[in-house]
Amino acid sequence: MRIDMQAAAAFLRGADRILILSHAHPDGDTLGSATALAAALQGMGKTAAVQCGDPIPKNFEFLFDGLAQPVFTPETVVAVDVADPKLLGKAFNAEYGGRIALCIDHHASNILYAAQTWIEGESASAAEMVYLLLQALGQEITPQQASRLFVGVTTDTGCLRFSNTTVRTFRIAAELAAAGADTYHIIQTFFETKTKTFAALERLALDGMRLYFHDRCALMCITQEMYRESGSDESETDRLTNLPRQIEGVRVGVTLRELADGEFKASVRTHGEINAAAICKRLGGGGHTGAAGCTLHGTKQQAINALLREVQAELDTDTID
Repeated sequence: MRIDMQAAAAFLRGADRILILSHAHPDGDTLGSATALAAALQGMGKTAAVQCGDPIPKNFEFLFDGLAQPVFTPETVVAVDVADPKLLGKAFNAEYGGRIALCIDHHASNILYAAQTWIEGESASAAEMVYLLLQALGQEITPQQASRLFVGVTTDTGCLRFSNTTVRTFRIAAELAAAGADTYHIIQTFFETKTKTFAALERLALDGMRLYFHDRCALMCITQEMYRESGSDESETDRLTNLPRQIEGVRVGVTLRELADGEFKASVRTHGEINAAAICKRLGGGGHTGAAGCTLHGTKQQAINALLREVQAELDTDTID
């Protein structure tokens, strides 16, 4: 059942022992939103905690500073920024996928798996929605809360550069800055600083990038061998996903990541009217018009071929030379 923000707020006021789930391979939006919501619910006197099916990347650990993580049997399970329970990871999907009481999400491709779902497909991030939800719940936006939400807003918009950024996004970002968000630290951490291992991985990925369809598609593949050679790991790959799209003339940028033997995660980023979600939906995934993802099985070349077929189909609809 689809609900609005006021109904979501009313539901949370009446709930307790609330477990908040982030999606696997967590990013700044799912973690920033979940930790801010958990802290607010704890401030309301409720028992709440955040869990994720994958380890928390080191650069996101500060989001949990000062947040109690009690161990309890949940009465209410909430998913944040999770369009499909499969995105929780295999173990969490098996344990919680069928009992999500509330989903808060900004993906129009959400499959409406939760008992109640508040979706704002036009929202640039789940953090925007949680910010408005905390106001509806009458919760103060402390500097720490502002920082958690600022991470979500900025990481899902490329520091307010992506096409999903709206006037509301800019306004909320400004309000979070005014509330005391540590904007300098956040921007430095996520947009201005590279670890040595990331720099090595980036070089390997760019060396292997290939152009297709008269240079309108750029595709790079990150393999387990690249992780071993660079000393990096999957937690550092999010910042790579936008690189293929940055090449002049490229309409579709694809980053393929090898998760395990025979399993690959694709991140698709597009310009203009090219629909990334349509490309990924045909491969069992989903997302937004400009940014989407899917999981593929088979060999590396089979995954590349499957992606290129769908990219070509979408490029055939492109009216820009």
